[in-house]
Amino acid sequence: MPPNPTSTPVTAEPQFPPGKTEEPSKRISMAALGAWLLVAIYYFYQYALRSSPSVMMPQLSQAFGVSALGVATIVGMFYYGYSPFSLVAGTAVDRFGAKRIIPIGAALVGVGALLFATGNVAAANIGRFLQGAGGSFALIGAVYLVTKNFPATAAASFIGATQMFGMAGGSAGQFAVGPLIRRGLPWGQFWLYAGVVGLAISACLFFLLPKDPGRKPDGAGGWKSFAIPLGKVFRNPQSILCGLIAGLLFVPTTIFGMTWGVRFLQEGRGREYEAAVNLAATLPMGWIVGCPLLGFISDRLGRRKPVILAGALVLLALFAWVLFGNPAILRGPLVGIIMGIASGAAMLPYTVIKEANPPELGGSATGAVNFMNFTFSALLGPVFGARLAQVAETTDKIGLEHYQACFQPLLYGVIAAFILTCFLKETGPAKR
Repeated sequence: MPPNPTSTPVTAEPQFPPGKTEEPSKRISMAALGAWLLVAIYYFYQYALRSSPSVMMPQLSQAFGVSALGVATIVGMFYYGYSPFSLVAGTAVDRFGAKRIIPIGAALVGVGALLFATGNVAAANIGRFLQGAGGSFALIGAVYLVTKNFPATAAASFIGATQMFGMAGGSAGQFAVGPLIRRGLPWGQFWLYAGVVGLAISACLFFLLPKDPGRKPDGAGGWKSFAIPLGKVFRNPQSILCGLIAGLLFVPTTIFGMTWGVRFLQEGRGREYEAAVNLAATLPMGWIVGCPLLGFISDRLGRRKPVILAGALVLLALFAWVLFGNPAILRGPLVGIIMGIASGAAMLPYTVIKEANPPELGGSATGAVNFMNFTFSALLGPVFGARLAQVAETTDKIGLEHYQACFQPLLYGVIAAFILTCFLKETGPAKR
């Protein structure tokens, strides 16, 4: 006689969502791998456009008729689009699926590049905003595909590899575009070409991504279909921890390394400009290695917390050495590369947050952690800039002691990330 279904105990619930009961033995299909790779290329592209203005600041200043600060303001519009649209992108992908949403993001980036190429200040501001808004769909879309199509035992590796594509694009936006501009390529022509490439990527995504119907929330329509999933994610304390940990581990490389690293090496350590640029570039190179490497180690261990804790400790030691250590003992590219590798642990909370929330909210969870991460950097960046500006008003020359006093709080942030990680619940495959 078959058992009475009403007598089944609560503890007999499946460990995986409907249609994913074979999670441990799931194999990665070539179609799923190709879809992820295509979105990763889109992420490379948008990251390259994010960093490209840094190598053409004089040309942009002359073309727009504004100061360097004015150009920085226009370029910074990227983050005003990127941060809030991370939330929109996550919930939209969850509801409508990858095929219907991700191509729209790439198209926005392409249109934004074309507007930036006009040389008109108003159009350039709108263009950078659209580049940021569209760019937010890339990482979230890639993580969504990993969550939906790849086994949990490979999730951290592929999310780290996705970030590797992004950091490689960021480096290409400087080291590949810079020589092109110096050899005479007009800045407007570059952005025109970039816009066409974005539209081409959008078309490829539309035609090549597999069909994915997404999920329409029960009993919810309109704005509620976006608010309800985000509410569920943000009400989870583990989501907040993931956002704080990612942000605190990320800011030493973004605010200090990528923004002030060259000036610190010049004014604080007495390096020549070219040597300072090359040394500062080792940080993103370390990210290129560290993001997939730490993800792979985490997947092999089947645990997330030990890798995050180890990365935070190494980052703390290297960052403290950069600020206060004796360069006669340890210096050069190795320091920046190891620091970048350790900072790659900031990507593991992207894996944890999707594992700590229901599977159908994978996109919303990724959007939430992306929003918190980049909002952290956006809010703290001007604070540290203002601190250095105050120092510059009171002294003729900014020295090493000024940089140490200014950026020492970032060390406390890494310590806070380590402590917060101790309260994070382990979500790795070995634990589950």
